[in-house]
Amino acid sequence: MELLKEKLSRHINHLIQDDFEKLVSLLYRVDVSETKLKNLLHKHRDENAGSIIANMIIERQLQKIESRKKAKDSRDISDEEKW
Repeated sequence: MELLKEKLSRHINHLIQDDFEKLVSLLYRVDVSETKLKNLLHKHRDENAGSIIANMIIERQLQKIESRKKAKDSRDISDEEKW
């Protein structure tokens, strides 16, 4: 997981410097909360922005996985147990 965070952080820092529009598009596609991101970046001004954004992307992707898993589990309920 740490290697993933490190590589993603480096890539995000590259996008911040060289292709900010692509970064914004990526964050929109991943569905990262703009408000939460702005607050975190403001709170942690002295920290690596790429690392903060990478953590948010990973966190959001894990939330999506969990949500899909719960949705799948709810479909696996037998007809007798469904309302």
